[in-house]
Amino acid sequence: MSNPFEQQKAIPEVKHIIAVSSGKGGVGKSTVTANLSIALSKLGAKVGLLDADIYGPSIPRMLGALNQIPEVNRENKLIPINRFNIVLMSLGLMVEDNQAIIWRGPMLFKALEQFLKDVQWGALDYLVIDLPPGTGDVQLTLAQKIPISGAISVCTPQNVALMDVKRSIDMWNKLNVPVLGLVENMSYYLSESNEKMSLFPRGELDQFLAQTQIPKIGEIPFVPKVATAAEIGIPFVESAPDSSVTKAFLEIAEAIIRKCP
Repeated sequence: MSNPFEQQKAIPEVKHIIAVSSGKGGVGKSTVTANLSIALSKLGAKVGLLDADIYGPSIPRMLGALNQIPEVNRENKLIPINRFNIVLMSLGLMVEDNQAIIWRGPMLFKALEQFLKDVQWGALDYLVIDLPPGTGDVQLTLAQKIPISGAISVCTPQNVALMDVKRSIDMWNKLNVPVLGLVENMSYYLSESNEKMSLFPRGELDQFLAQTQIPKIGEIPFVPKVATAAEIGIPFVESAPDSSVTKAFLEIAEAIIRKCP
């Protein structure tokens, strides 16, 4: 039987590919991806962001790139949009904001292949990929097509989210992709007076991480201004560079750089 991972081909000039995943939707995965990408750039890395959440591409809105259509160069390669010193590609740049994307598997695979082969990414230290929630075709296809340096899992503190993140981590293990760590998003509510309050009942996440020896590389508080920043298209790391939330994202970026120098 042939090895499905024999098809893997590196993207020219891209040093590391980092996949950001979540077991379920609603945990803030795309918000984490957008802010983390900018944090990596602020630490001096050359960064690209691929929005591979085919059915729900929200990254263009979060980076203020709506209605910006990628150009094509002489080699018929798509030129990514440059925002906040990172380069971006997303299906959301090519369809109307309110247009439903109703695709079967072959069309989805073709779109992913185009994003990997037909985009002029240029020299990058990190290509960060925002994946759809769950453990489906997109994750499997990417793992078969490209060598992923490592995956980051995004989770909220309660056990309902933990059940799904366990499946996500199990998927990466079966695909032989290293799990670099877990980001606990909405870890607590940070009030205007900097008081920490739990939003969710704390589950068994920390015990699970201790058992599996997966590091928690960041705890991101719930701060309403983070969501507001995403709505207006200027991620919080960019709009509030001196905040404690930005510091948390920079620490996550530093952890990634240590693991994938």
